[in-house]
Amino acid sequence: MTIRTFISMIALSCALAACGGGGGSTQNTSTPAPAAPASASAPGTASAPLSASAPTAASTTSTTVPQSTTPNVQAVQVTSTATGTRNMLQTSVTICVPGTNNCQTINNIQVDTGSQGLRVLASALNSSIALPQVQTASGAGAGECASFGTGYTWGAVRQADVRMAGQVAASTSIQVIADSATGSAPTDCTQSGLPMLNATSLRGNGILGVGPFTADCGAGCASTAMPRWYYACNGSSCTNSALAAAQQVTNPIANFPADNNGVLIELPAVPATGASTVAGTMTFGIGSQANNLLGSATVLKSNSLTGYVSTSFSGSAYASSFIDSGSNGMFFPSTTLTKCGVWYCPATQQALNATINSSSGATTVVAFNVGTSTTLISTGNFAFNNLAGSANGYFDWGLPFFFGRRVFTALEGRVTPAGNGPYYAF
Repeated sequence: MTIRTFISMIALSCALAACGGGGGSTQNTSTPAPAAPASASAPGTASAPLSASAPTAASTTSTTVPQSTTPNVQAVQVTSTATGTRNMLQTSVTICVPGTNNCQTINNIQVDTGSQGLRVLASALNSSIALPQVQTASGAGAGECASFGTGYTWGAVRQADVRMAGQVAASTSIQVIADSATGSAPTDCTQSGLPMLNATSLRGNGILGVGPFTADCGAGCASTAMPRWYYACNGSSCTNSALAAAQQVTNPIANFPADNNGVLIELPAVPATGASTVAGTMTFGIGSQANNLLGSATVLKSNSLTGYVSTSFSGSAYASSFIDSGSNGMFFPSTTLTKCGVWYCPATQQALNATINSSSGATTVVAFNVGTSTTLISTGNFAFNNLAGSANGYFDWGLPFFFGRRVFTALEGRVTPAGNGPYYAF
């Protein structure tokens, strides 16, 4: 199966605690007894075929990146949320009717390096923002079901100009969640788990997927009517449909005219007891301006089909590993750490290390800490670099990994100073 949202298929969960995987990372952390989420299971099969749009000047040997002077720094933050969710990285996104200045800025959008494309609640859009609906080959309106482990988003595929910092992703396909034009979700979509169709269940107003691929499904959905992906909707009647890659929900960075080969997320370090609020930046482009140079960062090429790297930890190798700002903890298997629900809660903070291995042969050892989850949550803070939970068969370097680091995610097929993406670097 072709799955562009390779990481976001893993998780989304509720109840105090855990999300091991990109996409929504929407847990409520306000209750003391977490329920086991989908993050405790292995990720779904993943592949990432052809781009939705042709790479810009891509070649396997070029490292010359076109230079830009466009403002490219977007503010991001981790702070308290209405649902009490910890480690939720959010930003604001401006959505415009294509080719116009009829725009609206929407706050509380999660930043997710584990999925592709912008998804926003219909209820968050003003009625004056009338976005054109993408049409399938049959002329019907396009709908989409996006699966995120224990839940799903359902809605229309519409085109918008997506504005962030000084960048504009013109006429880019986005998902409008719970859009009345597509009616209720089809039966096969509802089998994906809990509906995430409002601000409470989604834990915000939307998801901004800035992962290492261009389209959320790709060539597989362009040629085949795949289940739980795209649909042709005539009124509220929707049937599975293929959708051209260029019309699929698309990572907005890929459609920027410049600074379009990846993203850099920078968050400051936080104390062992966490912080109530953390402000950081999301900088567009890699090596395209003075503020997004790789410098001495270690480049870890990821699998071109899955986006995965491998992590060696405690004598085992986990080939399904990824660096994901959309996970609100680090998630990995352990036979020695005490668990409180799905969170780890050792009696004292544990200092650990693991080795991330790249498909190119590069490796790096990462030191990290695992704190006592019950103690951390009781502080009332919302940003933690040592919040971790259990997983089975994969290693998820979630948002705690980002604190105190400069973390790059390079887009597939796009030229960077370190060669073409996809890769991570830090």
